[in-house]
Amino acid sequence: MTAIARGRPARGGEVFRIRLAAIVAGLATWEAMARSGLFYEGIMPPLAEVAAATVAEAISAGFYRDLGITLIEAGFGFVAGSVIAVAVGIQLGLDPYLRRAIEPYLNAIGGTPKIIFLPILFLLFGLGIESKIAKGALSAFFPVVYSATLGIVGIRPILLRVGRSFRLTRRQMATKIYFPAMVAPVVAGLRLGLAMAIIGILAAEIKYSDGGLGHRLAHYADSFKIAAMYATVILIFTVAIGLNTAISRLEGRLRGGAGSRAGVLGPS
Repeated sequence: MTAIARGRPARGGEVFRIRLAAIVAGLATWEAMARSGLFYEGIMPPLAEVAAATVAEAISAGFYRDLGITLIEAGFGFVAGSVIAVAVGIQLGLDPYLRRAIEPYLNAIGGTPKIIFLPILFLLFGLGIESKIAKGALSAFFPVVYSATLGIVGIRPILLRVGRSFRLTRRQMATKIYFPAMVAPVVAGLRLGLAMAIIGILAAEIKYSDGGLGHRLAHYADSFKIAAMYATVILIFTVAIGLNTAISRLEGRLRGGAGSRAGVLGPS
């Protein structure tokens, strides 16, 4: 019986071995399927071929050009969508009447696949980088606005009463009560919003673009350069892991700062 099954947390070594075993099993399964003859030749190339293509992509100047385009689009889109979402989320969380009026529309649009808005965005912003930034902002907006609203709504009423009893200013209420309460849900929303922004931008680049990682994927698929396509997918996955790690570290810092500010409610 494992430590997890007995109700105790697994040790770091056990977690590492499980992760390593999962990777080895996945690679072995891929290699077996590649050599099984069940697929058309080239659809699932051997691991050695994918590894060579990955190294070639990693040292290719063209890959970093496309990576830069996608990161610029994702960065501007994510920041714009998140800033607007946090501002809207705070307002919705503080105003129950506005929240009840707007929530049905947010839920309806938020539950709609954002790819259907691509033709509209292309008409409004053209086929250049602007439409991709708009698509990234739209994709990031909804996860962040939901989390920001929940963060405000979830504040215990007694904390709000204590803040008012100390006659805190609006800025002090934000820094000492609202912000500490919002850190965990907003960071979770930011993590999901970043993923959605990247997905949305890649979809837009695959459809209409002459640059970016989505365009690179589509080009390799159309040219039947399957190993290079898989290599690009692997590198995109690696970049996504790096971005997720950065947000996790930001979450730790924000939690620490929010915890230190939450300890004192008196006016500063």
